[in-house]
Parts: sequence; structure tokens; C-alpha cells
Amino acid sequence: MTSIAEFAIPAEEFALQTTLERLPETEIEVDRVVAHDSTHVLPFVWMSGPGSEKLQTVLAEDPSVTDCELLAEYEDEQFYNMTWAADAQVVAYMITEQEATIQRAIAHDRSWHLQVLFPNRDGISAVSDYAQEHDYSYDLRRLYDVDAIRRVRYDLTSDQHEALVKGFERGYYDIPREAQLSDIAADLGISHQALSERFRRATRCLIENALLVEPDDSSQR
Repeated sequence: MTSIAEFAIPAEEFALQTTLERLPETEIEVDRVVAHDSTHVLPFVWMSGPGSEKLQTVLAEDPSVTDCELLAEYEDEQFYNMTWAADAQVVAYMITEQEATIQRAIAHDRSWHLQVLFPNRDGISAVSDYAQEHDYSYDLRRLYDVDAIRRVRYDLTSDQHEALVKGFERGYYDIPREAQLSDIAADLGISHQALSERFRRATRCLIENALLVEPDDSSQR
């Protein structure tokens, strides 16, 4: 089953540790990653914080970067194509050996946070074995099926997700309503009060995680 895993990896065991230490205000987000073999990772990276001249000086002295090219600048952000050294080989292993796709990779607080899509869960187990064998200390924070992406994105529980979907399908949210709260509760085999509380908690999660957030500027890139 296709699954998505979220990892946290210490910067000292991955990439750009020196840059993050010397320029702690730097924000890093990987746009996409290419790996030709298990030892060479070629990411396209957005970086912001210090000016491009200062950033390029530090990148040139970062031992985890063997090659770096500035491709574009957008306001206070710079877009680079880099080659990362062997420190990033756990990601190269995910891509080349397990056919994984790096969906998101950002760095802050001297650690990397990755969201990775795997064609099957065996690949996640294989990465865990590989990390232990090569003394990488990564933390698997979250694991979920692709079908649950939207639910997980908004921090809904499976019961809350089920209740909202059932209410929508039965016409509870239509004007005029085609089903009452008691009808949905009966379908789910729970009490009227339990369903009301489930709807309120789910609605709170949606408002907090979908509406009370900053606009995503990445769509403008």
C-alpha cells in the first residue's frame, strides 16, 4: 500500500549543518530531489535569510555541499541546484533503492523534516534497517496511507473524518437539509450527543488547521 512517512533527521547527520550553524536565521526548503546513485543527491533548494553573497560564501565552505549553483533569486529568496556529499545517502537510498519520492524537505532548529512517499510500506522498513546499519539516527514522526492525506493534513481523527463524510453524503450540510443529526448518528451507530460533539471537534480542527494559517507563498514561486 502506498504510504507517506514523515521523518526528522539531525542536520549533523544529513546536509547543510555548517550553513545552519553559521547562519541560524537561514530557512531552507527543498523544491525537488534527484539521486543518480546511493551516494550523490542533487537537490533544488530555496534558501532565505542572509543575502545571496553571504550565503554563497558559507555554502562554499560547507563540507556537505560538493557543488552549488545559484539559479534564480526571488525577492529575499535564492534558488540553488546543489550536490550533497555522502552525508545525505539515506535519502539517496530512499530514492534509488526504494523508489520513494521526497514530497517535502525543510530545515529549521538544526534538523531536517522530510515528507516522503513510498510505493509500499516495506520500503519504510527497509529504510529503518538501512539507517540502523549505517548508524543514522532518524525519527519516524508520522506514517499514514495516501487515502488519509486530507484527514491527516487537518489533524482529524478517523472518527471525525468518517462523521463529516457521512454527513456530507447524507445531505446534512445541504440547504435545505436532507438528513438530520439523528439520522447520521443512527448510520454511525452512536448517540445524537456523541455525534454533535464529534462534529464540533472536527469543525474546530478544520478551522484551526485550514483557516487560521498563514498563506502559502510557495504557490507564487
